[in-house]
Amino acid sequence: MTAWHEVIDATVREGELDPLAAGGDSALSGRSGSSTSVWLASLAMHRPAARLLVTAHLDQADEVCDEFRARGLPVHRFPALETLPGEQGVRSDLLAERLAVLRSLASLEPGVVVAPIAALMQPVPDPEAMSDLLRTIRAGDRLDRESLLTWLASAGWDRAASVERPGEFAVRGDVIDIFPEVGAPARLDFFGDEVESVHAIDLDTMGSAQVLDRLDLVAGATDVTADVDAGQDPRLLSSLLDDRWEVVLDDPAEIREQSRAYLDRTAGGGWLAELEQVQRELRSQARALCLIGGSDSPHALPVGPLPAFAEQAKDAVTEIRSRAAEMDVIIVCQHGGDADRMRELLGETPPGVRMAEGYLHRGFTWHGSERPTQLASYDEIVHRYQVRRRKHGSGKRRDLDAFVEVSPGDHVVHREHGIAAFLGMQLQVRHEDQQHSEEEFLVLEFAQGARLLVPATSIEDVHRYIGAFKGAPERSTLGGKAWANRKERAADSVRELAAELLRVQAVRQSRSGVACPEDGAWQHEFEAAFPWDETKDQAAAFEAVLGDMQAARPMDRLVCGDVGFGKTEVAIRAAFRAAASGRQVAVLVPTTVLAEQHERTFRGRFAGYPFRIESMSRFKTRAAQRGITAALAAGKIDVLVGTHRLLSDDVRFKDLGLVVIDEEQRFGVEHKQRLLQLRATVDVLTMTATPIPRTLHMSMMGLRDISSLQTAPVDRRAVVTEVMPWNESRLRAAIGRELAREGQVFVVHNRVHDLDDIAEAVHALAPDARIATGHGRMSARELERTMLAFMRHEVDVLVATTIIESGIDIPNAN
Repeated sequence: MTAWHEVIDATVREGELDPLAAGGDSALSGRSGSSTSVWLASLAMHRPAARLLVTAHLDQADEVCDEFRARGLPVHRFPALETLPGEQGVRSDLLAERLAVLRSLASLEPGVVVAPIAALMQPVPDPEAMSDLLRTIRAGDRLDRESLLTWLASAGWDRAASVERPGEFAVRGDVIDIFPEVGAPARLDFFGDEVESVHAIDLDTMGSAQVLDRLDLVAGATDVTADVDAGQDPRLLSSLLDDRWEVVLDDPAEIREQSRAYLDRTAGGGWLAELEQVQRELRSQARALCLIGGSDSPHALPVGPLPAFAEQAKDAVTEIRSRAAEMDVIIVCQHGGDADRMRELLGETPPGVRMAEGYLHRGFTWHGSERPTQLASYDEIVHRYQVRRRKHGSGKRRDLDAFVEVSPGDHVVHREHGIAAFLGMQLQVRHEDQQHSEEEFLVLEFAQGARLLVPATSIEDVHRYIGAFKGAPERSTLGGKAWANRKERAADSVRELAAELLRVQAVRQSRSGVACPEDGAWQHEFEAAFPWDETKDQAAAFEAVLGDMQAARPMDRLVCGDVGFGKTEVAIRAAFRAAASGRQVAVLVPTTVLAEQHERTFRGRFAGYPFRIESMSRFKTRAAQRGITAALAAGKIDVLVGTHRLLSDDVRFKDLGLVVIDEEQRFGVEHKQRLLQLRATVDVLTMTATPIPRTLHMSMMGLRDISSLQTAPVDRRAVVTEVMPWNESRLRAAIGRELAREGQVFVVHNRVHDLDDIAEAVHALAPDARIATGHGRMSARELERTMLAFMRHEVDVLVATTIIESGIDIPNAN
């Protein structure tokens, strides 16, 4: 395939479009799509130098980094911290990235540092304090082991028996295991005061894996504003540059607007620098400064916008053929599967159209050659817009520990005495035959404060309590008969359930189901186009589902994982496999909003393939529902997403092959009976973040297959929860911080009658935010429009009652 950037490279090689070479201030007008990063990458190939590219938005910086890496160019991201003045909860991975860039500024080889304007406005530590914030350990280093442990504890690391998640360290003799925020967990082997070796750790076996060149450790509990003196300008990255550096500001007007909004939303005061200080230091420190995108410059990048393509893939292909008659069209494909699919859509590649491998986030038209050239990504052609994610250390935990660990305060179940609270472990002295010995006991507290000491040797009698409802369970009375009666009733229910399960399992095992054929080219192309990095657990789930669907008996698999851990992609690949084999798919969800969300998600991933995806819920008109049911019965719909409406008698599939159930525990008894019948005839894939005890127990006992997603996706943000009285200053700061990182806010209120007052109060705290309200007294269509606007990021702050809390997924709220 052709090098898609060769046209821009040729223009730069001819000595044009390099205003940075002369030094000083300069400007280039004209910018569209990813033209600035593509131009700068060509310039870096032609004339390497140390350069800083400043963007207006956080996501834009990530996209530019990906575009540079795809071309094999050295690039470093200088991210913005998600914190407020005086806060200690700094994301260690972001801080580590910033400190690594700062430490390497003096020795940085020619390359590009990409930073959003918010990152440049935040202060940086004194270079002399870097050793207290960032430590690098290599094999052969001599360091005091005890001082390292003291530093880890003071830097916010948690000591544990074994490392399971980022931010933990464990000590066993001369071995120290450390799980950093960035990178894989590592093991340091000491011989005296010398680091004998540094290895990665396999979390499944806890054995040493490949040798590591270095291990970077960052102080997590750091107040990044602690050394900002009142009344003085904060120290910035721009002040640490020297005359080797060339600086490019991409779209200065948008940079100015975003910098002002960032100051307003975070109440920066003396903690953040204003844009004027940043630009002043950049001009005084760097060798050259260029503004890209101004309209009054005598020099211009020869670029223009890329016209949007038609929604339907076949119409987009027709447009490509038409455009190729007037200009060259280069289609940039990130994955080999995308290129193969594009060739299938084009058929015989027309003259003037070329395929290229690489990454281009947003296309544009280049007028710098004799014949204009349109650069377009495959994603833009099929309207599949992706969220780019960076890869860093996994947060995997061993599956067994995730189910059995018990902490003081948890509720447990004793086999003979019932439900109690686990208070902790206690040592007791035992006196037997004039011998004294210590033994460890579990301390359990039952109703009315009664306590029971259970020897650690009888720990198999105690299990962690897993309830199907929120809140604390009622504790059993020690010595009473209530627990025995409950066990007897449970035994009767178990016998009834076991009989039904045996019947269903017997039918499943004896019935010869329809096995999916081996994956074809489409399936491989589809999987290769997955826009995120697969986690280890996801890959295992994909393989397990593939094996189930290719087996003769119907599949019955539970995919269990937290929100955002990638369950939907497992279902999407299974649905694609079923649809590609000519069978229909039903996706059953508990709420209408989830039906709308899943419909858009499936359509986005299936874009470019000839499959029809529809949804059915109470938001569809009767006429629309009749049309969908007719098309479904005729086999014209491949994937149907909907609520329990899909279980109605009038919904008939021509050839149903797969049923995907999202959060089965939220369906009623009559719906579950229907689902139980389906398991005997078709493949069933159940997804849940909170499995009910019966479902989980059946899976762990082997009656149902289970795939557990315990690995967090890369770059997943944890939800921050605090309980406090109403505090306007804290609320203003929290909303401002979230909007400053281009996220969203969900404000939950428990009463409808004064919800508008709360919304007005929130609007006063964030006057420039787009605010909407949602509650149960709104009509179904009003509620639908509000929630869909929020999910489409057309609303910044949603103030709502709990009636919609359980039916909405907020992918970018923190």
